[in-house]
Amino acid sequence: MSEVVAIIPARGGSKGVPRKNLRRVGGVPLVARAIASARRSGGIDRIVVSTDDVEIAAVAREWGAEVVDRPADLSGDTASSETAILHALDDLARRGVEVGVIAFLQATSPFIDSAALGDAVRGVRDGAFDSAFSAVETYGFLWRRNGVGHAEAINHDAAHRPRRQDREPHFLETGAFYVFAAESFRAAGHRFFGRVGIVEVPDRTALEIDTLSELEQARAIAPLVDAPEPIDVDAVVTDFDGVHTDDSVSVDEAGHEAVRVSRSDGMGVARLRKAGIPVLILSTETNPVVTARARKLRVEVLQGVDDKAAALRAWAEAAGIPLSRIAYLGNDVNDLACLELVGWPVAVPDSHPLVLAAARAVVDRPGGDGAVRALTERVLLARATAPENVTSQEKRSTR
Repeated sequence: MSEVVAIIPARGGSKGVPRKNLRRVGGVPLVARAIASARRSGGIDRIVVSTDDVEIAAVAREWGAEVVDRPADLSGDTASSETAILHALDDLARRGVEVGVIAFLQATSPFIDSAALGDAVRGVRDGAFDSAFSAVETYGFLWRRNGVGHAEAINHDAAHRPRRQDREPHFLETGAFYVFAAESFRAAGHRFFGRVGIVEVPDRTALEIDTLSELEQARAIAPLVDAPEPIDVDAVVTDFDGVHTDDSVSVDEAGHEAVRVSRSDGMGVARLRKAGIPVLILSTETNPVVTARARKLRVEVLQGVDDKAAALRAWAEAAGIPLSRIAYLGNDVNDLACLELVGWPVAVPDSHPLVLAAARAVVDRPGGDGAVRALTERVLLARATAPENVTSQEKRSTR
């Protein structure tokens, strides 16, 4: 029986934004956001990432996609998306996969509307369209420059300015997704053929990332667009100063330091331990205060760590926990490398702006006043609402 297959071309090279498909928006790599959108849409049987890059391939597999290794001659700047899709179809055919409908997603669109994608898939699968694409409705007056550089009206009469309600709308491709029948695509050689359907998506989802400024724009609006998600992880790692504390310290006349911590955080950590979720405190400084607090909480601590990302990688590997299944709670720039590594980068609300931009979630309590407890509640809620008898590995494969 033929399948509906999502194909996401994601090559490693990019001139405008280097390593673009791995850049994070809302704390999630762009290629992973596309995979997640396809999974949420419903009606897609298989998700495939076509790439020439081992790091992209690893991220794709972590997020539950299959990988098609794309050859170098189909991965350059001049290679078309159509050639990547045809190559993926041939590869799937060799695996014995019969593809009936293709959903072509572009990872450079960070806010793919899953509901609209599902509508497009059903429209093609059920025969209402042969191909369909995402678009936003526009009433804009379009112009072009003629051969001598003068303006010419395109979609309107420049001498007549009708009201919006008296005008016919036009539709602008967003580039987020295209859905089409597989065999007809092979015959046509391009993504538009037969009865073409327009699937409208909200304006806020229409951003495409081709420049660094567009990447920053996407990061800025992600908290407004992304729906809250359960923080489903297998381990919690935290910074200390500014997370377990309010980032202030008192010093007596002998130079002894003291900090203020939250009993609520202590209860949160105890609940994580009871649920079998490992907790690690990772701190750049070496301080007896941190040692004492970790002993009180009965959790692991690594102090005096110059390279926190390397220490986190080593700890995760020793514990057998994928980085994608770890939540890291931080607040300052020395946490950025760790936040970029994990599946759930989390920030306290008064964090440095760069940390807030890197976060997938921001807890609603400040450091030293329940921030760790707030993260705990979201992690335990995800555990409580997950399907029964689903292992961590199964969760990762259906993420």
